Amino acid sequence: MAFEFAILDFLREHLSCGFLDVLMPAITFLGNGGWFWIACGVLMLFFRRYRKWGIYLLLAMLAGLLIGNLGLKPLVARDRPCWIREVELLIPTPKDYSYPSGHTLHSVIAATVLCLADKRFRLPAILLASLIAFSRLYLYVHFPTDILGGALLGIFLGLATVWIGEAVRKKLTKSA
Repeated sequence: MAFEFAILDFLREHLSCGFLDVLMPAITFLGNGGWFWIACGVLMLFFRRYRKWGIYLLLAMLAGLLIGNLGLKPLVARDRPCWIREVELLIPTPKDYSYPSGHTLHSVIAATVLCLADKRFRLPAILLASLIAFSRLYLYVHFPTDILGGALLGIFLGLATVWIGEAVRKKLTKSA
């Protein structure tokens, strides 16, 4: 855990500035409750070309909620860095446990599905997911391994949802 605090302290000491102090809470807000990614999934439902991808995105987000937020967080019950060390936060102190990062989990789920949906979505989706994940470190509310765990689980759930969705879709198409 010492190396993780070293990373967080390095970021706080060397990157902290007025611009990022305003930007990072705004970036992290996009990941609150996965609202931005859910909105993307719902928006996709309105376009025939992206409808199945919107369904996959929303199903993967639900899987992330169930497995990550409702399953792993209380099971692992890891304290947040801001609970262990008293630091001045730029956002309200989170109430739930730290591992895995839900913001990262849902952002990476969405980025994974969006990357598979259309190559034009790749750069913006990966960039935004990365910024949201980084914001959690900058804001001192997650350890680096929380981010890593959320990202790995997010990739897995995004890929698994698309794989299962495509298998079910093909099976339904064959039987129709």
